[in-house]
Amino acid sequence: MRLLFVADGRSPIAINWMRYFVENRAEVYLASTFASQPDLDLKGLDITPVAFSGTKRSTVSTSSQPASPRTLRLRTAIRHYLGPLTITRSARKLRSVIDRVKPDLIHAMRIPYEGMLAADSYNGIPLLVSTWGNDFTLHAQSNPLMRHYTRWTMQVANALHSDCQRDLRLARNWGFSTAGPTLVIPGNGGIRSDIFYPPKKLVDEPVIINPRGFRAYVRNDIFFKAIPLVLKKIPKAKFLCASMAGEPQAQQWINTFGIAESVELLKPVPHAQMADIFRRASVLVSPSLHDGTPNSLLEGMACGCFPVAGDLDSIREWIDDGENGLLTDASKPHKLAESIIEALINKDLRKQAAGLNAKRIAERAEYYTCMGQASSFYQKIIQST
Repeated sequence: MRLLFVADGRSPIAINWMRYFVENRAEVYLASTFASQPDLDLKGLDITPVAFSGTKRSTVSTSSQPASPRTLRLRTAIRHYLGPLTITRSARKLRSVIDRVKPDLIHAMRIPYEGMLAADSYNGIPLLVSTWGNDFTLHAQSNPLMRHYTRWTMQVANALHSDCQRDLRLARNWGFSTAGPTLVIPGNGGIRSDIFYPPKKLVDEPVIINPRGFRAYVRNDIFFKAIPLVLKKIPKAKFLCASMAGEPQAQQWINTFGIAESVELLKPVPHAQMADIFRRASVLVSPSLHDGTPNSLLEGMACGCFPVAGDLDSIREWIDDGENGLLTDASKPHKLAESIIEALINKDLRKQAAGLNAKRIAERAEYYTCMGQASSFYQKIIQST
């Protein structure tokens, strides 16, 4: 197969997916919307910026200062309102890449802006579009131009990959054909069980990890407000915060709530090293208001962490409240704190969840099984289009 991916070449999610096809000797080409040099044996790499992605750095530095929540919201708003205006011009460059590569299949890995760019460049070659997390619930709803391009992308796409069943239902409402082939597997292709596995003994220390970093749709403000409420009940609790080292807003919350001795702000680390951090924790917290299936949630579950997450349709596809995790209102500190406390004090529930989650990950999210399904899906699209 000759495959052209339209993706963010810096993204561990995209790299994890593409690596399978590189290792299985497909001809893999990448049109990256961000300047990047992924560690993959690609047949070709082109940089095709869109929505001001050409102004972003090519790698995620482990020493760089993360953006504040206000900055993230501002950047998101600018890209929502002005980003669609760049699509037509950017599509000309992608068309030249498509004409040169002549792929059997184009796979755009998320709707904004990779899917939009690929849809505007469509020339009859089969187009597969992935939805990631909040493509419909957040980005598509932001303004008329984003609604237009989301609908256009779904109308043009020949096939759809989503990380949750919810997005398949939403995709139909946004114009995706009821006859179009679909696949539901994790956005990063699945969990590598040789990297993300539980510790030999279930962690019994009150260690909580928030792996989500700073994103516009993750309520880290609520998370930090919940910490002193947890400490009143469990004074020895320790909180690990991924990719928040050097973040002024996080430090401000720590100072405001007087919780410095209980919180560790972690630097960004290579993706595989997150497994060791997960294995230090007994509870994982994902306080999001918009999500599909967060890859970090599945990775933490695979490492034996008990999940406490926002009560969203997509998360319910993986977590049965009170059985293999707890679902809560991520907009209310006392509700989040109550769930964290329940998870910490109920060792039997954590033990039960660890077994259920190990089975669930093995059955529905094992990397090579999922990517085998993806490869078959590609063949089906190519043969039927």
